[in-house]
Amino acid sequence: MRLRKIRGRTLGALALLATAVTVGALVRPLATAEPDAGALGAGWTATADAPPQYPGVHIDWDVPITMSDGTVLKANVYRPMDAAGHIVDTPLPTIVNLTPYTKLVSMIADSALSIPGLSDTLSGFLQGFDLSGVGLGGLSDLVKTLPGGAGRVFTADRKLIQSGYTQVVADVRGTGFSEGVWQVFQEREQRDSVEVIDWAAQQPWSDGKVGMSGISYSAINQVQAAEQQPAALKAIFPVEPGSDLVRDVLATGGALGFGFIPPWLLGVDSLKLVPDLTALVSGGFDFKWLADRLQSPFTFFDYIIQALTIQSVPEIPDNLRSLLEPDSSLRAGWLGHPDRVRVPTMVYGGWHDIFTYSEPRIYNAIPLPPGQKQLIMGDTYHADPGSGFGVAGAPPRLDVLQRAWFDKWLKGIDNGIDTYGPVTLFQQGGGWTTTGEFPRADVDYRRMYLSGAPSGTATSVYDGSLSTEPAGPQRLTVGPGVMSLCSRDTAQITAGVTAVLDACAKDARPMELNGLTFTGQPVAAPTLISGPVSLHLNTVLDATDGYWSATLNDVAPDGRSTVLTSGQLTASLRKVDEDKATRSPNGDYTDPYPVLTLADREPLVPGQPTTVDLGLTATDAVLQPGHRLRVDVFAFNFPRGLPLRPLLNESQLLPQHLDLDPNAPSWVNVPIGGTPGW
Repeated sequence: MRLRKIRGRTLGALALLATAVTVGALVRPLATAEPDAGALGAGWTATADAPPQYPGVHIDWDVPITMSDGTVLKANVYRPMDAAGHIVDTPLPTIVNLTPYTKLVSMIADSALSIPGLSDTLSGFLQGFDLSGVGLGGLSDLVKTLPGGAGRVFTADRKLIQSGYTQVVADVRGTGFSEGVWQVFQEREQRDSVEVIDWAAQQPWSDGKVGMSGISYSAINQVQAAEQQPAALKAIFPVEPGSDLVRDVLATGGALGFGFIPPWLLGVDSLKLVPDLTALVSGGFDFKWLADRLQSPFTFFDYIIQALTIQSVPEIPDNLRSLLEPDSSLRAGWLGHPDRVRVPTMVYGGWHDIFTYSEPRIYNAIPLPPGQKQLIMGDTYHADPGSGFGVAGAPPRLDVLQRAWFDKWLKGIDNGIDTYGPVTLFQQGGGWTTTGEFPRADVDYRRMYLSGAPSGTATSVYDGSLSTEPAGPQRLTVGPGVMSLCSRDTAQITAGVTAVLDACAKDARPMELNGLTFTGQPVAAPTLISGPVSLHLNTVLDATDGYWSATLNDVAPDGRSTVLTSGQLTASLRKVDEDKATRSPNGDYTDPYPVLTLADREPLVPGQPTTVDLGLTATDAVLQPGHRLRVDVFAFNFPRGLPLRPLLNESQLLPQHLDLDPNAPSWVNVPIGGTPGW
């Protein structure tokens, strides 16, 4: 029996807190179950915005750090300066940021944020910037990233440095001004992270305590470093980290993340070719750097070209094949083990981030008590972390949380950040909430069957319904379409760039013109959805391969259809890894973890019914009274996913069939809380 929830806390938990107060164990204000942390949150913000302990910042440029294999990485070291202009020589905690985007970009961002008055003035303006009235609400959300504090997490945080920290911003091997060949998270690069941490801890300006900060790539390598448990690492603050990179974005469901991977690779590969002009002019140019760049000027682009041009499975070359082998060094480097993390970790993610699949999983896997690990999930994309933070009812700014986190775990300041959360979620369809765990405790998985009975609510290839009983028999057919270009999935894979258009990112009706829709009855009361979702399909294809994608939507009374979560799967790569898959108490999958290897590929027999279990990333939402739950099913999802060319060729882009058979039904397994009335 579950205890009734009060603001996300159980009565039992409140009783324990009351006992602690009674015996006088708590001598500071408690963080309430509010996402803004109440008085404590205001205190963290006041601390971050207070006049600095040290008025200046000194930068040592391009400091060489020699790795154990002789490769030299370059880092900028930021240290506080006192009022007399002297570098503070007291050993201080050190924050490490390892970036592939060159510390030159970080320096430019830092310089812009450091212009007196500019950051505060611009933040104030952007916080009130709103173009939602003209259909550009997504642009408003995007620009609110700056006042939300993400800028200072991405680059060097001068306010943090001036409060008594040293910060090291280093170019990852093979990028920026660092020597070597870019490895993209492989074993040698991961070893570099630990060696940089050890180097920083041993410097005279360091007190031996190291934290890590950064966004995206610089969040992933934080988690990877923490998994190796270097002694000096005491806390990490990863914003938008991934851990299962193949399933996150590289090849979700076996399909290339076309809208992100090629442009991202092109960006990093281009930036790494920018030379150190200062060294070139001064005569100190590193010619080994040049030789390393010539060795691999466009790292991993050969994989992209092969994935898009190889015509058949037997022609796949060994290097591309290694991406589809579970034990290859590439796959090993791109699959994390957050269960090995032992340092306090605050994870920030977004429900529409490219790493949404991993972010809650990282939090849940870390074997630390709540408080020492925390999870924040915003209603954001990859390019707008922290959007809307720092206002009433929302979490404090990301830079504020970062300061409080490091003050607690690196300086031992009892500021109450460990009482925050531990799970702070933007509940889609509602607002910011705080709870003790994710998925929420007060939900149960339910089957909702796909039915051919018209719902009368959608304009789509076929307007079906969701029911509590199997329906059929009936065959529905859907073919590839191009309306996925105008969708939330496209906004997600482009990191939020196309989300500026509300007509596409905030309303699925354009994309539904190319799909099958299955819509439930209106809910009678607020209805929770919390956790991963799984779709079980009874399919028939006319070729040996195919491709399925699906979304779970919140349909408002006015017809607006908002995507809550989505998933995709190449049909021949449907085999489930039972050791890693999860199921609900009724035995249905909640996360059917596909193996995604060529060795386990199972080509389909044309015309023969084939079961496909398709996982949708975890989500958290509330359906308001009068709203409906909808499942959309599609046969294409470009540019969110593009099957490898050999598999695409086998599919022939033929129409695909969904058999609604009461003896072999199709259903969605949804984590539901409340009393929906159906």
